[in-house]
Amino acid sequence: MAKKNTYDASSISVLEGLEAVRKRPGMYIGSVSRKGLNHLIYEIVDNAVDEHLAGFCDHIQVILEKDGSCTVKDNGRGIPVGMHEKGMSAERLVFTTLHAGGKFDDSAYKTSGGLHGVGSSVVNALSTWLDVKVSLAGYIHHDRYERGVPVVELENGLLPTIGRTKETGTCISFLPDPEIFEKTRFAEAEVKSRLHETAYLNPKLTIHYEDRRLAEPEIIDYHEPEGIVGFVRDLNKKKEVLHEPVYFSGESEGISVECVFQYVNEFHENVLGFCNNIYNAEGGAHLTGFKTTFTTVMNNYARELGVLKEKDDNFTGADIRNGMTAVISIKHPDPRFEGQTKTKLDNQDASRATSKVTGEEIVLFFDRNLETLKTVLSCAEKSAKIRKTEEKAKTNLLTKQKYSFDSNGKLANCEKRDPSVCEIFIVEGDSAGGSARMGRDRSFQAILPIRGKILNVEKATIDKVLANAEIKAMINAFGCGFSEGYGNDFDITKLRYDKIIIMADADVDGAHISTLLLTLFYRFMPELIYEGHVYIAMPPLYKAIPAKGKEEYLYDDKALEKYRKTHKGAFTLQRYKGLGEMDAQQLWETTLDPKTRYLKRVEIEDARMASDVTEVLMGTEVPPRKAFIYQHAQDAQLDV
Repeated sequence: MAKKNTYDASSISVLEGLEAVRKRPGMYIGSVSRKGLNHLIYEIVDNAVDEHLAGFCDHIQVILEKDGSCTVKDNGRGIPVGMHEKGMSAERLVFTTLHAGGKFDDSAYKTSGGLHGVGSSVVNALSTWLDVKVSLAGYIHHDRYERGVPVVELENGLLPTIGRTKETGTCISFLPDPEIFEKTRFAEAEVKSRLHETAYLNPKLTIHYEDRRLAEPEIIDYHEPEGIVGFVRDLNKKKEVLHEPVYFSGESEGISVECVFQYVNEFHENVLGFCNNIYNAEGGAHLTGFKTTFTTVMNNYARELGVLKEKDDNFTGADIRNGMTAVISIKHPDPRFEGQTKTKLDNQDASRATSKVTGEEIVLFFDRNLETLKTVLSCAEKSAKIRKTEEKAKTNLLTKQKYSFDSNGKLANCEKRDPSVCEIFIVEGDSAGGSARMGRDRSFQAILPIRGKILNVEKATIDKVLANAEIKAMINAFGCGFSEGYGNDFDITKLRYDKIIIMADADVDGAHISTLLLTLFYRFMPELIYEGHVYIAMPPLYKAIPAKGKEEYLYDDKALEKYRKTHKGAFTLQRYKGLGEMDAQQLWETTLDPKTRYLKRVEIEDARMASDVTEVLMGTEVPPRKAFIYQHAQDAQLDV
């Protein structure tokens, strides 16, 4: 009998307690990949940092245990364990109820990071087990959970005690749930980078890190008394710096502002923004306030000193920031972010506060430090000269009619003009490009074939980058310009495609081409990645053709292993060495069809680490690259 298909009151599901988190984890931690996994540690650490900001904690321990769990211990006040008006221990409420915690009480925390008071309960919900020890009022209070469900019996509604202590603080251990996460091994490089970053942003805090999973445990103490001055020194440690870091701070509208900047002898900017210790990858109001005011002040100085004559146009913001490395860190009592993962700050009062502090403080500094002022203005002059030369020479060829063909005439555009539904595939090679053109849905899918490996932009000068035919073809196709200051400034709102999909062979050469393309996007069009427009297509590695039954595409060796275990009977295995081996129909079924394809979205979690790794792997220096390869040899996937 057919199942009754009704929609009535009984159809409405209510997810009780932490069930909602387990059902839709991506809503709370962004993803269930390694990035989401590491986020569990950051949530617990951020809670401890909030204790530090409140003035009650100066030491945090983070230990990656041998069994795959993580322990985070602080010497703060300890999570309250007394009876809450809800009829249970306050600690139990914090770990079992969403939006419960001290973040909503201004008297408990003036500023805080974390996930709007859901951090502790989300970590609990996504762990196989979570163990809590709270040192408070002379006793160690204990609680434990399994997949979010408490397994310790309360005594008169309160936590049992397991010993006495003179210390205060909270110790939380948890083991990520393999039912939720794709991988459950924490990525130590990302964790260490985030902890080091936190230490820079909190100069009076010490973070003790241990990795006990290694044969020889790794132990590091992160303590950075120089604060964000040390952060900028670290960012520029491999570069030719032009002056000492410039630090200033101030407060406005209840918002505290700290800034450091330093110029290097390079032609790009690196400006990082933080709010309440949270890195804002897409910037936001605080960065806008800093950049706008800095540009205005520097143009005023340029005219006063005669660097700009009356007939000259002002320097652009890009001119003035060329060569700048800066960290802007604000503490806001009530921050508003776009999105749960806090990549962009939305408070306009943050823009006003940063602008006011910057305007007052840099004038005080530059009035007393004329040599540094001249250095900064000379960087702006150099940048403006290059920009004007580019504009005169028209070497960039970036101003073409909308939806025109690219310079090599190979763009097969789509019929629709609504960017939100359109996607473009950057395809390696003419044969694969031909199959893709035949197999696509031409209404919304565009195909741009490229010839082999593009230029490595990390090693090339800007004129070579803009003269490269393949790069020009992509810039013209995307329609949103290129970097800043070269005649057609990058503007994400003009992007013609919602998805830019890199489609390369599943071999070493294909991986190299993908890496070169990602380096181009990261260095000159980073908003494409930060706003989630860049994807990598995942073509299948194998096709299993059984003697009886349906053929199946297998996307990796793990899928092949599973197929061999579950499939009964003989089958023929076809290995695809390249996209060109597939006909148009196969390419549609496996890689182009939105209903059946697999795509990886490219994301950047840690800007400092991403920049360092890009420089090491794609730059001109060989020894650091060699060291990186030796260090990560065990992680390599060999194509033999």
